[in-house]
Amino acid sequence: MTVSLVAGVLSRRRTFAALISGLGLLSSHEQAAAGRQMEEPLADSVRTALSSAIANHAPPVPEFPDTESRLRYLRWLGGMSERLKKKKPEWNVRKEFLQTLWYESRRAGLDPALVLGLVQVESNFRKFAVSSVGARGYMQVMPFWTRVLGDGDAGKLFHMQTNLRFGCVILRHYLDRENGNLFLALGRYNGSRGKAPYPDAVLGAKRLWEFNPG
Repeated sequence: MTVSLVAGVLSRRRTFAALISGLGLLSSHEQAAAGRQMEEPLADSVRTALSSAIANHAPPVPEFPDTESRLRYLRWLGGMSERLKKKKPEWNVRKEFLQTLWYESRRAGLDPALVLGLVQVESNFRKFAVSSVGARGYMQVMPFWTRVLGDGDAGKLFHMQTNLRFGCVILRHYLDRENGNLFLALGRYNGSRGKAPYPDAVLGAKRLWEFNPG
């Protein structure tokens, strides 16, 4: 093969790789912010509570006690869908993601804007993102959590609802451990407790997802 032909092949390969990377398909090589949660001993009562929270199933569609609650949710869904359109162009994909994130956030007692900000920082809304330390999915959950709280199948962390549920339950756990101190809880989620860059990034992103229905 001549030098010019080799150069041409390599050039085409680089162009193709850049295109695929730009489309977000090189998941195994993408750098995610990395949820560096640390494995630590859990009291049996804590393990049981977390496992129970993971096991309960969500309803197929959100349920509301009254019409006004449903209308507030629909206004939120419309507003968030518009903001998320560049990341997830397909309406059905956006709707399913936002519906699930809203449910899991509320179920864990978290602000959906906070969870959206965390997802943005951790994975930039990439379902199959993998960090350099092996954290997976939207909320960059470390695989050891599936052994601690589930059946040990880390592959399930690429399932949307499983990932969002684990992430929300873990963040709720850290918030409880830190007596409601969000700065410290976010640092613990990232494995950088007490350091400002990660909490500041998540809280900054959170502001982009806050919703005022007017």
